[in-house]
Amino acid sequence: MAAYKLGDPTAKYQGRLTLNPLAHLDPLGALMLVLFRFGWAKPVMVNPYYFKDPRRGMMLVSLAGPMANIAAAWFFRILLMFLPYQFPGQVGSVVYLFLWLNIVINIGLAAFNLLPIPPLDGSKILAGILPARYEFTFQQLEAYGPVILLLLLVSGIAGRLMAPIVAFLSRLISIFPVV
Repeated sequence: MAAYKLGDPTAKYQGRLTLNPLAHLDPLGALMLVLFRFGWAKPVMVNPYYFKDPRRGMMLVSLAGPMANIAAAWFFRILLMFLPYQFPGQVGSVVYLFLWLNIVINIGLAAFNLLPIPPLDGSKILAGILPARYEFTFQQLEAYGPVILLLLLVSGIAGRLMAPIVAFLSRLISIFPVV
């Protein structure tokens, strides 16, 4: 949606501007989710040449996903403050747990996607911030990004890299004013 708003019709042409989960299903990502409890959706193609400023446009599009996760976490936090207490006993506990898990999952997804490792959004955000003279060097890292990411995940280092981001986002969600 962000790329479309910035002028890129690619996602629209591919039928990806929909809430239908089947349009976003990646078969391998779904299989990995079932087998290893870690999967992914089909990537949305973005053509930065439709943007007035391609570097800035890609950075803004890449910020949209993590910002949506942060907004969702905040939304579930608001519901968590009021909704569980509307249900008696165990039902209230289940509602509380459901909302709390949605907060944790959305903060985790935002933190993970903010890691500056290709193909994650954080790498595109960093590319938009870096001086243009480093763009080629940084682009060379893209070929190795998935392997680096896999090694960081398997070794547990990714969790340690995410910890400060998770802590910051958790504080942000908890202190953000509730309407």
